[in-house]
Amino acid sequence: MTLGLHFYSTCPHRLEARGATYAAAVANAARWSEEAGYEGMLIYAANEAPADPWLLAQIVAQATRGLSPLVAINPLYMHPFTVAKLVASIASLYGRRTDLNLIAGGFANDLAAFADVMDHDGRYRRLSEYVAILEALLRDERPVSFAGEFYRTDRMRLAAPPPAELRPRLFVSGSSAASLDFARLVGAISLHYPTFAEEDEPEAGAGDLRSGVRLGIVTRPDGEAAWRVARARFPDDRRGQVRHMLAMSVSDSVWHKRLSALGERAPEATPNPFWLGPFQNDQDYAPYLVGDYDTVGKALALLIRAGRRWFIVNAPPDADEAQHVRAAFARAETFAGAS
Repeated sequence: MTLGLHFYSTCPHRLEARGATYAAAVANAARWSEEAGYEGMLIYAANEAPADPWLLAQIVAQATRGLSPLVAINPLYMHPFTVAKLVASIASLYGRRTDLNLIAGGFANDLAAFADVMDHDGRYRRLSEYVAILEALLRDERPVSFAGEFYRTDRMRLAAPPPAELRPRLFVSGSSAASLDFARLVGAISLHYPTFAEEDEPEAGAGDLRSGVRLGIVTRPDGEAAWRVARARFPDDRRGQVRHMLAMSVSDSVWHKRLSALGERAPEATPNPFWLGPFQNDQDYAPYLVGDYDTVGKALALLIRAGRRWFIVNAPPDADEAQHVRAAFARAETFAGAS
């Protein structure tokens, strides 16, 4: 990986995932990801998630030799001390780094269930305090006293902080100005959904902003075969389309609105590899690239040239799929390196 690229897969996020049990499906996906050369796996956190992300992180650690769980963290779910203790526990029990995907808010219904009325930018101020306490606890054994707008601690101390090499990498998902400013403030890797529409892309590779993307990929040596697989895996679903429209009507997510607007002006029949079918049918959270290795590789190379270095891709449904995706990334590195 001469271009300094980093690859993460995602944890299966639905109970109907393949496998005898959901736990088996998660373990299998983790093993397939590691075998294909990924360095971590994103684990979602939401009210309707089928299992607690920290229990899934333990399954990932047990099923693999070095894959890092990338656990989504929502301040509404637990105090920063609890997160710090879990990170330290996985480091101690498994010798494994746990990375953290920082969520400022979440789905509108999730926030409503907690009666959380914080505005969009206020949630990022709260998250800044959250990270300040979390990092102070993980950094050393000195007591942490903190007095902020949202959190207060008095000589809080983590008994056994993880060694420096096992401290988490921080990620934040979002495309708003508040999200980008927050990423710079805490040194997090800024993740967004690519649109391949220049006017919709947040800045990348500027100053100290490290940048990555979240997307799905279905690829094969033959493009027609890739599209057959993609449409069979994500068929049109009217109920899913209605759920998607309802979710978008109450969302304050900048990137979700960008994708929805793009879907309205880009027909599905477009010949390029960019596909919003799974997103519009409420089957996956990300846009997809579909096509043969070269076609998908060239699209990925555009992102690499734009400064994206971190790629979080859809959960592999089987071992072969994980290898197909890595083959497309190998072409992308060649195309990007040749430019």
